Amino acid sequence: MKISIIGYGRMGQAIERMAKDRGHEIGYINNGESIDLEAVKATDVAIEFTQPDAALKTITSILSTGTPVISGTTGWLDQKSKADEAAKENETAFLYASNFSLGVNLFFIINEKLSALMKDHKMYTPSVHEIHHTGKKDAPSGTAITTAEGIIQAYPELIKWSQTKEDGALQITDDRIDPYCGTHTVTYESSIDKISLEHHAHTREGFAQGALIAAEWIQGKTGIFGMRDVLGL
Repeated sequence: MKISIIGYGRMGQAIERMAKDRGHEIGYINNGESIDLEAVKATDVAIEFTQPDAALKTITSILSTGTPVISGTTGWLDQKSKADEAAKENETAFLYASNFSLGVNLFFIINEKLSALMKDHKMYTPSVHEIHHTGKKDAPSGTAITTAEGIIQAYPELIKWSQTKEDGALQITDDRIDPYCGTHTVTYESSIDKISLEHHAHTREGFAQGALIAAEWIQGKTGIFGMRDVLGL
């Protein structure tokens, strides 16, 4: 498989290393300059980890070539429907994930099951806290938002997430501390005790591995996908 890497930061570099270890070829690397769409079109898939303000334009331009896109950029999801539509119009595939780690995707499912169990025990107040490195641009993280949404769907009285305490909102708090790769903690707290569920990433290798597994899986497919499709979860 020949891969375009769009965004050559920490994740892009980790993907390059692991892709070569898995026997793949890197056909094109873009690090923020104007994208060479012909170079991208000559590859089998583009893996995109850029910035929230650039994600939609970058993704839709690549999809216009018919090249499938794997995207891990967070902080732009209010515009994701436009990327979905571009994939459909160009009869290609688009896969977005707030987090590609197998462990995190299992964490998401455990979180949903736990919230369904806890929702009737009103003495416990749920919350989400996340920690990332200081270079991360968006806060809260996409993984924290996905986690919060998994809780909100179980609680009729919760209608949104918020970074402050608000009635009807699940609170997400965040810290930016080096050299964290990502820690996400769900807490259910009462006046007498606390229950916690946590995922802590030691390195970025799990994220890179998941993105590559998604890129391998998406070959020959058209449509809109997520990591649950890839992992059969």
